[in-house]
Amino acid sequence: MHKKHLALALLVTFIWGLNFPITKLGLRDIDPFFLTSIRFALAALPLVFFIRRPAVKFRYVAAYGVIFGLGMWGVINYGIHLGVSPGIASLIIQLSVFFTLGWGYVLFQEKIRYAQWIGAVLALIGLTGIIATQQGEHAVLGVMLIVFSALAWSVGNVIIKASGVKEIFAFMVWASLFPPIPLLLMTWWIHGGAAFENLPTHLDLTAVLSILFQVYLATHLAYWGWNTLLKAYPVSTVAPLSLLIPVFGIASSMLILDERVSTLNLMSMAIIIAGLAVGLYRRRTTSGPQSPVLDRAATTHSCSQ
Repeated sequence: MHKKHLALALLVTFIWGLNFPITKLGLRDIDPFFLTSIRFALAALPLVFFIRRPAVKFRYVAAYGVIFGLGMWGVINYGIHLGVSPGIASLIIQLSVFFTLGWGYVLFQEKIRYAQWIGAVLALIGLTGIIATQQGEHAVLGVMLIVFSALAWSVGNVIIKASGVKEIFAFMVWASLFPPIPLLLMTWWIHGGAAFENLPTHLDLTAVLSILFQVYLATHLAYWGWNTLLKAYPVSTVAPLSLLIPVFGIASSMLILDERVSTLNLMSMAIIIAGLAVGLYRRRTTSGPQSPVLDRAATTHSCSQ
């Protein structure tokens, strides 16, 4: 990989890792579903007026938007709101790789390699360790919600594969039109009108900067950078770089939020990262195609942050 592309990869994974504690800052005073709705509204507008709609059936765009915006990011933010540390959240969400492999096996009859089974078992052991260290029902529920969001991300990967979309950036922009309304309805269902009435007082400089970071750096800039790498290099080269996301996420959470990680949690995180590394590793061969679902899982890491 050329130095400029390596620098781009480091920048993208750094932005995505940093996105988790930055999002936490925005969640201090704004409801998680409301904050997510603002993020996707700005991700879609005004770009939809300048970017042509992707040449796929519109139901794929709508389904992906709802699953990605509400099922993934709305749930992630709610899990962090319940007490899951942003660093742990940035790690658990990467389990979507294994959920995606499972969908490939069930829906597309794709084979799962022995190394991927080992990686999945290691990740499950690490996840069990993290759940065991959580104190309080809310914290455990939060971790389970992050796991659910990883499952939702994997469903989104399947939708992208089924759609056959080529214009990934346009797909993401147009899909961002669909999450705001259900997210706003969730906000109203939980809090009534209070969340909307209090927005002007809660929308301070920290919250505004958090939203701008999520939209224009973590979504638009990082998404463009990741897809630039995917166009220039094989997926097998780019995909393992996503392991840097939780590394940056954990480190930045410790620096920005003064997050403290217990020894047992560190061990559990190390086991999950090892499992992800084993699952993503693929020896280079001159024959045999790579798993299309794994390819899409790597591609849609660009949408996850």
